[in-house]
Amino acid sequence: MSEFMSILIQGGLIIDPSQDYCQEGDLLIEEGKILALDRPGQIPCTRASQVIQAQGKWVVPGLIDAHVHLREPGLEYKETIATGTRAARAGGFTSVACMANTQPVNDNAYVTAFIREKAKATASCRVFPVGAVTKGLKGEELAEIGGMIEAGAQAISDDGMPVMNSYLMRKAMDYAKAFGVAVISHAEDANLVGQGVMNESALSNELGLRGNPAAAEEILVAREIALCRLTGARVHLAHISSKVALEHIVRAKEAGLPVTAEASPHHLILTEETLRSFQTNFKMAPPLRTEEDVEALQKAVSEKWIDLIATDHAPHGITEKAVEFDQAAFGIIGLQTAVPLTLKLVEQGILSPLRWVECLSMNPARLLNLPYGTLQKGREADITLIHPEWEWKFTADQILSKSQNTPFLDWNLKGAAIATLVGGKLLDHSPPPRRNHSELLRGFYSVETSKR
Repeated sequence: MSEFMSILIQGGLIIDPSQDYCQEGDLLIEEGKILALDRPGQIPCTRASQVIQAQGKWVVPGLIDAHVHLREPGLEYKETIATGTRAARAGGFTSVACMANTQPVNDNAYVTAFIREKAKATASCRVFPVGAVTKGLKGEELAEIGGMIEAGAQAISDDGMPVMNSYLMRKAMDYAKAFGVAVISHAEDANLVGQGVMNESALSNELGLRGNPAAAEEILVAREIALCRLTGARVHLAHISSKVALEHIVRAKEAGLPVTAEASPHHLILTEETLRSFQTNFKMAPPLRTEEDVEALQKAVSEKWIDLIATDHAPHGITEKAVEFDQAAFGIIGLQTAVPLTLKLVEQGILSPLRWVECLSMNPARLLNLPYGTLQKGREADITLIHPEWEWKFTADQILSKSQNTPFLDWNLKGAAIATLVGGKLLDHSPPPRRNHSELLRGFYSVETSKR
């Protein structure tokens, strides 16, 4: 299609928390930007060269994942920018922020620039690097924070490796505040985690697996909040998993501190009980916790104590997962399952559609200082179309990531992203199962030649 094809999305449920807008309507895109938003039938079809019939679908600002691992450079056997962003866009994401634990580590402007240039050449969606806090993620010396930000880093984080030195973290926050970016913290006390591989509980004793106590998360969350109070820097707490950590976050927000937090889809729906299978795809850091923790997280997302949902997409090769549980790598892929898994919370009445979009689009954009996550007139047309009722089974042949380490394989799911626009460029997806694509698209969109 032409780079600047005009598109009219007609009759969908338009959901945009940035404008507190949730009603059926039409959306017109020209020159890659949003030109108009109006009630159904108010924008003439003749103004567009392509008309998308979106009745029964959600039209939302492009989803943004603020926490993924794309592995390139250096770990391309797990994932590349090309494969990871294909999975992201198929899952409905128009932007992703990639963490710094590559090889070499993204701890200097040269690696940041490489990621940016590689993304320009191969990515299917927008890619925003997150620079390291410390050199080599070793927690010993600050990375080249200013240089990375100048080269395009949107935040800094040693995600995967907690920064245990409080003085270094304090200095990182000082720099982050000066440059106007957030520090994203992997909040686990490494000394207390030790060799823990699952939540420390009666179940870990029963299974004979080393435990990782919730206190490890609580301690580092409390420290990051204390340093936030000291420095005034924006601090974002990644993949919160425990009820006790939430108590600190609530108090910090009530005190007006610039603290934000995220939860991952797996921590919002799975509990430690899944580990009875000893299936290594349920092994992640932080670990799956108790039913009480899951309920507390769901409530925190609903009540806005947790700001956003991020996948923590962490691809691993088969040799890193097909081993004994205590030897397996931590982490799962999540880009293609995030939409249906989190739509469960909408179906259950825990989240409203507006709140769901806020968590998956508007708030990630704000965290990363991005001009997306909105359908306001004049903004770039980054848009995701959601079919909230589409029922499908997630099978291995649908995985677009290089890795297949997901605990959701062969799950029956409900809800799918069926199309995305990035800068006004449309990509319609093959909603799973692929053989039913034509069935879904009948009544989804039709193309009309402009009569202008």
